[in-house]
Amino acid sequence: MFKVYRKEIDFGGKPLILETGKVARQADGAVMATMGGTTVLCTVVGAKTTKPGQDFFPLSVHYQEKAFAAGKIPVGFFKREGRPSEKEVLTSRLIDRPIRPLFPKNFLNEVQVIATVLAHDLENDPDIVAMIGCSAALTVSGIPFMGPIGGARVGYRDGNYILNPTLAEQSESVLDLVVAGTQEGVLMVESEAKELPEDIMLGAVMHGWNAFQAVIDGIIGLAEMCAKEPWDVPETPDHIKKLSDGLKKYENDLSKAYQVTVKQDRVAAVSELRAKAVETLKNDETGVTEQVVTAKFKELEADIVRGNILKTKTRIDGRDTKTVRPIVAEVGILPRAHGSALFTRGETQALVVTTLGTGQDEQIIDALAGEYKQRFMLHYNFPPYSVGEAGRMSSPGRREIGHGKLAWRAINPLLPKVEEFPYTIRVVSEITESNGSSSMATVCGSSLAMMDAGVPLAKPVAGIAMGLIKEGKDFAVLSDILGDEDHLGDMDFKVAGTREGVTSLQMDIKITSITEEIMQIALEQAQAGRMHILGEMAKAITEARRELSKHAPQIVTLTIPKDKIREVIGTGGKVIREIVETTGTKIDIEDDGTIKIAATDLAAIERAVHIIRGITDEPEVGRVYEGKVVKIADFGAFVNFMPSKDGLVHISELAPQRVEKTTDVVKEGDSVKVLVIGFDERGKIKLSLKRVDQQTGATIDMPPPAERAPRGDRGDRDRGGRGRDRGGRDRDRDRGRREAG
Repeated sequence: MFKVYRKEIDFGGKPLILETGKVARQADGAVMATMGGTTVLCTVVGAKTTKPGQDFFPLSVHYQEKAFAAGKIPVGFFKREGRPSEKEVLTSRLIDRPIRPLFPKNFLNEVQVIATVLAHDLENDPDIVAMIGCSAALTVSGIPFMGPIGGARVGYRDGNYILNPTLAEQSESVLDLVVAGTQEGVLMVESEAKELPEDIMLGAVMHGWNAFQAVIDGIIGLAEMCAKEPWDVPETPDHIKKLSDGLKKYENDLSKAYQVTVKQDRVAAVSELRAKAVETLKNDETGVTEQVVTAKFKELEADIVRGNILKTKTRIDGRDTKTVRPIVAEVGILPRAHGSALFTRGETQALVVTTLGTGQDEQIIDALAGEYKQRFMLHYNFPPYSVGEAGRMSSPGRREIGHGKLAWRAINPLLPKVEEFPYTIRVVSEITESNGSSSMATVCGSSLAMMDAGVPLAKPVAGIAMGLIKEGKDFAVLSDILGDEDHLGDMDFKVAGTREGVTSLQMDIKITSITEEIMQIALEQAQAGRMHILGEMAKAITEARRELSKHAPQIVTLTIPKDKIREVIGTGGKVIREIVETTGTKIDIEDDGTIKIAATDLAAIERAVHIIRGITDEPEVGRVYEGKVVKIADFGAFVNFMPSKDGLVHISELAPQRVEKTTDVVKEGDSVKVLVIGFDERGKIKLSLKRVDQQTGATIDMPPPAERAPRGDRGDRDRGGRGRDRGGRDRDRDRGRREAG
């Protein structure tokens, strides 16, 4: 009925299976990729024609996780998958970035790539499987694609690289690096590291690149068995080619425009020239539309900027290839924020704010591998005014989520342990100006704002973005790239870290690949730039503030026995709710008996601690407590001296002298100081009022009670007593006779 093609690849000791021809046969390309018990269906569909007037390549990549893949039912009311999770967005970008540069420039047909996780063994992360499956689907589809690509995850532990570590191995690794590329070189890197040196990072990139060469060979082998006929790539029409001749008259003016160092003035000059070119050269009848002229004008811009940099080693704003733009770092600029910073580097500026919260503010992540909580969040926002535009305001897009996660990875390895700093941390970066890497400005601003908030980061963190201009064998690596250098260049290479090592590395290539030599030069140049930026940041703040903002919650941690947790919570949470409402605090109780009490008012925290201690602590014999009389009886008074503890003050313990009635000494509602003197045979608490100075709370020494005769002598004592009574009556009679005489 249908023919199935299958290729098994030894991928670092693990079998990787690629299968096509059985599922999703109406797609242009469909590959089922399996590693271990993780399976991803990867499909590719391309439009057969280009939309009229279209001047860009509409590629979309969608990675989606189905709950059934892990034997789960989605949470929420609707019980079906909804908007993409952060993991799905980031993985979609992870696949998009290395495949996008490998489509021919003249190919503008819409292409849609979908990767669907069908099974997850909770060991092998589906993202690498999905990337490889999408590469294979594109390669067999016939759609013009200069691949295939391979991808791998690399960990590092005890001096050894780990290829495609399991989820358990990832948790013990000091490196989480994903690399993708072709047979010629590396195309994409994404990583988080715990202050690793540059040579270890470069070694990890090359370790992964070497390892996935077997995957590329396997995909080529699969394509040789079943690839569809390749699509024709349209030739550039002659009238479009002639546009280059018509644009030459703008070359000198455009070169002068790109010598303007102020961004807004430069943009205005270039836009004016572009408008003139469109007005002069467009001809709708021959197909030379405004979009076509604009696209060709952009190519002229790239040629001028790139040529000048390679020829003169001087950049658009007059800098050489290694100089970082002027930096101004400020902290504490928002009075009510728990921590704030304004980081300005040239024409790029990030306003970053840190907010501290409690355990109740942690983000709950419902992932395929299981639910977990996240105590550190970093959110990046890029409003249109930051580039001088009026644009559409919407919820965060893929770019915002990706940039925020990059900054998160840079800071995360330096966070204090929860035992040292029991706060939930949210950092928000508002990009107020942008001309160059705003994600790296976010890294610097986040480090400053967190230290301003009193978050004890192990060390300050800074980031820098590197660029590349490459023509043939000639190339130039650029430090601290501008926006135009990013758009017109060949590489976006971002490195973040401390003075000791790298914490995050991200690289995207717009050409087919780059070599190890270029990456090494970029890393060395980035290290020098990072040291300079850290020095400028140190002018504002060098370490975390010793005290938190008065507006930040104070947190006190205490530990209670596990068997007391139920008493603190109460039936249906009644007790804990009452404590929260009474004291105005936030209280988190963990399964191990750890209790975190938070409030901006320390007195409120102390009240909550007192109440909880009263519930969980056992009364100590010989200790004085303050309490309130809650009930009066003929034989004494009941006193509530701990939140959940009452004891009896027997009438004989109310006062040193004989007391006829309990109400002669105390009344219901009286505040008293009592001494715990013991427990009765039923375990009830016995208290004393007379043994405590009610003014000072000091104990009073009382004479020991008279010794009682042994139980066996009670009969004699009784008889003797009766005799003493008679003797008493005889003495009375004698006294009466004497008085009568």
